[in-house]
Amino acid sequence: MPGISNIIENFIKEMLEEAEDGIIEIGRNELAEQFGCAPSQINYVLTTRFTPYKGYYIESRRGGGGYIKIVKVGIEEDEAMEDLIINAIGDSITKNKAYHIIEGLVEEEIISLREGYMMKAAIEDNALRNATTNKNKLRADILKNMLLIVMR
Repeated sequence: MPGISNIIENFIKEMLEEAEDGIIEIGRNELAEQFGCAPSQINYVLTTRFTPYKGYYIESRRGGGGYIKIVKVGIEEDEAMEDLIINAIGDSITKNKAYHIIEGLVEEEIISLREGYMMKAAIEDNALRNATTNKNKLRADILKNMLLIVMR
């Protein structure tokens, strides 16, 4: 018998498949109630099974019942982007390496110059100064999420 995490993951994936645009909004509390688990179990499934590495972008909204927006981006359809997200960025990335990637994407006209400037601003050391975790890990997560949205 599959564990509760697998059941929740499969349920969310089915919802995404049924959504015409690959985007769903779910209520964390309602989902937890439906499966008879704590909302933290839903958070666990989202943070471990629906990652940028797997082509998912998650946006969490406070208030209003804690709704979560999940976007499925087909990174597996674009091998170069999949390789970039998984291998080049990885779990952690320095500011210089991230800048080189962004500049390469601008040169290849995959992203605009304006998008490149915004990405650089978001991963700048100054922007991450209050990070309580590893800045390079946070920088990698931010960069991957931005790339997923740009691909959408």
